Amino acid sequence: MALRALLARKTLASAPGLGGAAAAVSSRGLQTSSLPDLPYDYGALQPAISGEIMQLHHQKHHQAYVTNYNKALEQLHDAMGKGDAPAVVKLQSAIKFNGGGHVNHSIFWKNLAPIQEGGGEPPKGSLGWAIDDHFQSLDALVQKMNAEGAALQGSGWVWLGVDKELKKLVVETTSNQDPLVTKGPSLVPLIGIDVWEHAYYLQYKNVRPDYLKNIWKVINWKYASEVYEKECP
Repeated sequence: MALRALLARKTLASAPGLGGAAAAVSSRGLQTSSLPDLPYDYGALQPAISGEIMQLHHQKHHQAYVTNYNKALEQLHDAMGKGDAPAVVKLQSAIKFNGGGHVNHSIFWKNLAPIQEGGGEPPKGSLGWAIDDHFQSLDALVQKMNAEGAALQGSGWVWLGVDKELKKLVVETTSNQDPLVTKGPSLVPLIGIDVWEHAYYLQYKNVRPDYLKNIWKVINWKYASEVYEKECP
């Protein structure tokens, strides 16, 4: 059932990070994805994140996830058409990894904004109140996410999410390119920070804590607040 749902056009179009990036449907009825444009220039987040990192991260790494995700979907479509169960099972890991990479990065770009466009400005309204309620203060939340992100072994993500059923904020980490939803079906990402080395190594070398400290200067809390208010009206 999960594989059929993955191939369903409606599911792909509505998945987080895929809706705005969906490409034209091929003659076989398979909907693929494309690399989303950034809402700012590559150098707009400097000095927190260099233009060189942003360009490589977007054009090379995110593009690779999109390319490999589309390739895996096409292979899955063919395997299912042939009734090749071993091939279908084998492709699931590639779809999860590359599809997750596409979903996560599509959120990540929206989570960032140049300082002159509001990047780093503290959250206001209902999200700001919820942060104070769940974590005592914004500083405490930042410290918690930085600590968990720095402690994450290998590659992955650190998230601020909301459990839309419990109306509760949560901090979670995921490995590799696993989306936040893998930690719970009711979890919706508000802020996701990429702690793969490709997100910071050219600028921060192996000092991940410095990257985590500085990225908050360009976090787009306005976007996070909009998502929160939609999920917790």
